[in-house]
Amino acid sequence: MPDNTAQKTSPSYRLAALDPDFILGDSTRGARFMLEYQKAEDHLRARGIASTIVVFGSARVREGNPWYEAARAFARIASEKGGALATIGGEHRHVIATGGGPGIMEAANRGAAEAGALSIGFNITLPHEQDPNAWSTPDLTFRFHYFAMRKMHLAMRAAALVVFPGGFGTLDELFEIITLVQTGKMRPVPIVLYDSAFWKGLLNLKTMADAGLIRAEDLSLFRYADTPEEAYDCLVSGAGDSWEPAAEGSVRT
Repeated sequence: MPDNTAQKTSPSYRLAALDPDFILGDSTRGARFMLEYQKAEDHLRARGIASTIVVFGSARVREGNPWYEAARAFARIASEKGGALATIGGEHRHVIATGGGPGIMEAANRGAAEAGALSIGFNITLPHEQDPNAWSTPDLTFRFHYFAMRKMHLAMRAAALVVFPGGFGTLDELFEIITLVQTGKMRPVPIVLYDSAFWKGLLNLKTMADAGLIRAEDLSLFRYADTPEEAYDCLVSGAGDSWEPAAEGSVRT
């Protein structure tokens, strides 16, 4: 019988699903994008995650920093009062979700864990690898290659966004959610900027309103808070009756 080793060892003979050269090639980018969506979605549904409170901020602050401790305290309060500890029809509501890394993200996952609640870490692969913090719930700790898919998952179940001081990544997430709400691609959710002095010193968005580039009422899409308790109160008062959101559908897909 002729030797068919060459045929069996050819890359073309590999099963498509088990061929890393194919799966990681340019032509299958769409499939990888879909897989990143579906893997996280399956885990979130299995855990009954109906809605989240997204917390973002600098990865560079450390334990003991006032912003770190405030994020930690806020996440604990929100987990205890917001419903993450309970289940309603098998679903968890208002679960803390972060970018999964260090700094403010670690603090928020830590506060939720200290309350005994689940929390989510949506990590991203970076040139200088980001390790997941040790406080997010293990089976709700994800890693994404595509920023766009990570941001979609951050927004999809968001019932609120609380933004602590941070850098470009923090601003990216802030303006992503504001834009989705402003354009009607996402239902209105409370957006809270923590540490009013920092944010008012960094951003004077009234300049855009004065120039006619946004509507004056767009400036009411977000509020400021200076204590963890005030931040949580802003969520409840800002959401009103919608603080018990539907299981799915924050983002209109």
